[in-house]
Amino acid sequence: MTATLERVDVARTAPARGRSRARARHRLTVLAFLAPAILGFALFFGYPLVATIGFSFTRYDLINPPEWVGWENYAYMFSDELFHTAVRNTLWFVVVLTVARVVFALGVASVIARLKSGVGLVRTLCYLPSLAPPVAATLVFFLVLRPNEGPLDALLGRFGIEGPLWFADPVWAKPGIAAVMLWVSGDLMIIFLAAVLDVPREQYEAASLDGAGPVRRWWHITLPTISPVLAFGVVNSIILALQLFTQAVVAGSAASGSADVTGSTKVLGFPENSTLTFPVWLYTQGFRYFDMGYAAAMATVLFVVSFAATALLVQRMRKASYQEES
Repeated sequence: MTATLERVDVARTAPARGRSRARARHRLTVLAFLAPAILGFALFFGYPLVATIGFSFTRYDLINPPEWVGWENYAYMFSDELFHTAVRNTLWFVVVLTVARVVFALGVASVIARLKSGVGLVRTLCYLPSLAPPVAATLVFFLVLRPNEGPLDALLGRFGIEGPLWFADPVWAKPGIAAVMLWVSGDLMIIFLAAVLDVPREQYEAASLDGAGPVRRWWHITLPTISPVLAFGVVNSIILALQLFTQAVVAGSAASGSADVTGSTKVLGFPENSTLTFPVWLYTQGFRYFDMGYAAAMATVLFVVSFAATALLVQRMRKASYQEES
């Protein structure tokens, strides 16, 4: 009887060991395929992130060895007036640009989805501006909105309307940059269009039979169905606004007339620091004043804020989706 039980135990153990070895080989195979991506992530994201955090606690000018200063760089942020200006400008772009970009892209996608003919042409025309380089797109808008010389001011002049100074006016500079970002939001529009077209037609038909009009169908069917894609659009727009750099530099440089033939400029934030965003001030500290320690501290703050905002939005969207399914 004892010998029989031992043979049964051995017979049960052998398949279990075989399955364990198969799982181990499967994990090693997966890790082997993921190794290039993991290595690239560690070299080009993990190491720079750790190094940036380390430099943020030092005084470093790219020439002399880093000098440990502790929390001095972070404490200086509270007394840096231009840092506060950059934060306010960036928050303006986060709020205004995120709302405007999502609403604009969703509105255009909803209109295209209802077209009966010429859909391919309209979709292509709306997407093409997103392929333009940021510098070229900003310069195009600068030429169109050029005070007293641009086509838009000429058109307004025919109706007796005097146009503003646009990028040369601190009140209109940020809306002008936001207009550039809306013009090149075709990539987000395409994503929303795919989500809108993927909504089951049966739901629209059932709602029509119940007497729901187009607005109610769009509000109660389209929006809830594409809510995960909307969450992606919101997160993407927030990150884009937090990293706004090229458009602000090009618009301010072109409006101030300070850019030389190489494209470099000595004036950042023109006019009156209205285009001084957080990345622009970070760049100024690191590569104009060579205060790389303070720039690293600002980069760390930007990373923490971006990560926290993304995590919070994703969590809230998941919670809302779970409550809706329940």
